[in-house]
Amino acid sequence: MREVTASGQSVEEAIQSALAQLNANRDQVEIDVIDEGKKGVLGIFGSKRAVVKVCIAKDPVQETEKFIKEVTSNMNLSIDLDTTVEGNHVTYTMNGDQIAVLIGKRGQTLNSLQYLVHLAINRQSDTYYTVTLDAEGYRGRRQETLETLAARMADKALRTKKTVVLEPMPAFERKIIHSILQDRKDVSTYSDGVEPHRHIVIKPS
Repeated sequence: MREVTASGQSVEEAIQSALAQLNANRDQVEIDVIDEGKKGVLGIFGSKRAVVKVCIAKDPVQETEKFIKEVTSNMNLSIDLDTTVEGNHVTYTMNGDQIAVLIGKRGQTLNSLQYLVHLAINRQSDTYYTVTLDAEGYRGRRQETLETLAARMADKALRTKKTVVLEPMPAFERKIIHSILQDRKDVSTYSDGVEPHRHIVIKPS
């Protein structure tokens, strides 16, 4: 049973009756007060019972899992999905035989899917979630690539004594570059351009 309509002498009594029927806690449900009721004369004559509709709230993390599986199914891909929740951050890791299709060139397809997943999970929840959508460890490999790229391009900026402009990247990848180079005194970094063409510029100090 996912939804019940219950009544009681008060709204609170009706809610408690519904919770008992659903075997749920208050923070697990959504409550709709249909009628606040009426006490009546002397609490008896003309009284009207309060009526509420209570339903189990959908879990946004689980609903987003369904969304990911639906999207990949529409791409004619079969995946296994692992989900990890740490506070308000959710990591979905996809595994499958044709995972390269979901990653795309330099992760462009994966980044686009991650954006959609971020919208999906926050559309269904009052809590704000951040999301990482991964595919067989691609995010870790990409971070290593970005770390190597950052060091190499910083050295190039110093060697040529000119600013170096990197390719456009999503915000979370630019953040990795900034973070890697922020403690270096010989170069500085800043982002330039307008999304989706925003990029990092490395400048010798």
